Amino acid sequence: MFIDRALITIKAGDGGNGITSFIHYKGKVSGGPDGGDGGKGGDVIFVADKTLTSLADYYYKTKYVAGNGENGGPKDCFGKSGEDIVLRVPLGTVIKDKETGGIIADMFTDGQKKVVLVGGDGGKGNAKFANSRRHAPHFSQTGEKTEAKKVTLELKTIADVGLVGFPNVGKSTVLSKITRARPKIANYHFTTLSPNLGVADYYDNQFLVADIPGLIEGASEGAGLGTEFLRHIERTRMLVHVIDVSGVEGRDPYDDYLKINAELKNYSPELAKRKQIIAANKLDIYGAEENFKEFKKKIGRKHKIIEISAVTGKGLDTLKQAIYDVLVKLPPVKPLEFEEFNYVKPERLSYEIFKEGETFVVVGTLVEVLKRNVVLDDMNSLAYFHKVLRDRGIIAELRKMGATDKSTVIIGGEEFEFVD
Repeated sequence: MFIDRALITIKAGDGGNGITSFIHYKGKVSGGPDGGDGGKGGDVIFVADKTLTSLADYYYKTKYVAGNGENGGPKDCFGKSGEDIVLRVPLGTVIKDKETGGIIADMFTDGQKKVVLVGGDGGKGNAKFANSRRHAPHFSQTGEKTEAKKVTLELKTIADVGLVGFPNVGKSTVLSKITRARPKIANYHFTTLSPNLGVADYYDNQFLVADIPGLIEGASEGAGLGTEFLRHIERTRMLVHVIDVSGVEGRDPYDDYLKINAELKNYSPELAKRKQIIAANKLDIYGAEENFKEFKKKIGRKHKIIEISAVTGKGLDTLKQAIYDVLVKLPPVKPLEFEEFNYVKPERLSYEIFKEGETFVVVGTLVEVLKRNVVLDDMNSLAYFHKVLRDRGIIAELRKMGATDKSTVIIGGEEFEFVD
């Protein structure tokens, strides 16, 4: 199954908890704190893999979670870091944040890596909280929790040349004759249900050709396979418009030309400006020559026209030469230009205070850190809590906002009485 779009949920690993532990000697109950730190959570990493051609793996499984960090141990033992999760995607996969639509990465080159989510930090053990005045802290820090994120994966085929045209005009046959690709070919519409890629050899040079299916009138608005495959043309450097000049399908070749180009323009004005060569196909069929003369007269000098028969092979070498002559003058395929979107960990020491009557609510990332660090039923930990509130200016800010001895202060879901 060819899948070129997927919506998945990813989550980095949580950090492991630090622990509260004390060294025990024979004849001495407590010889000092020795609680180790928790391990860091695993990252979510995407890797571009040239051997993949579809996002089918992400159609069946849609949730991916990295390993959590292990808790710290006694004797200052650090917890083991969680395992990273590596997600391999085809070249040309664009990763976007589902909520904002921001582009996180364009996986353009083989082996390219992108760390999309970073694992949570491990919590500190009680040994890290010991100082000259606090010799035996009975508290430790919990590991940092991470949030799940939804991302969309969108595959945009990377190729030098895109073959476009109505169904059954011979695009797949042309691809099979000028490259080493072996697409499924049959005499009915929509034989091709996914983009096919092939490498064309031209003397000592090569170029990549993609057969883009699904183009009919109304494709840019979703008709037929519509926009499902129009996005694959965006990466191409030039287009080869395959036209059936035999008229055996009952369509007018010039009308086909106008309709396909109109769909390209409706989808993206940039596509309409892309360099285009016309491959006038099926000239081996009786009556095609007369149609071709009329078609060529209407086209004039808009595009270079190559006469071919994909079945007999007539004109295919000339077509390859014409393609190569254009490609050598065009810039190479480049990754998308975009403002990179990143999932950034919030600033840790920010806070806001909201007043609701005689109640003051303190929120922010500083509060989240305090919730991890503080054990409210431990005097040493509570003293550390008060010191942070004082040093960070929270108490002064509360006083400035009108807090009195009658006021209630809510921090991290816990209620406290304000004592001035």
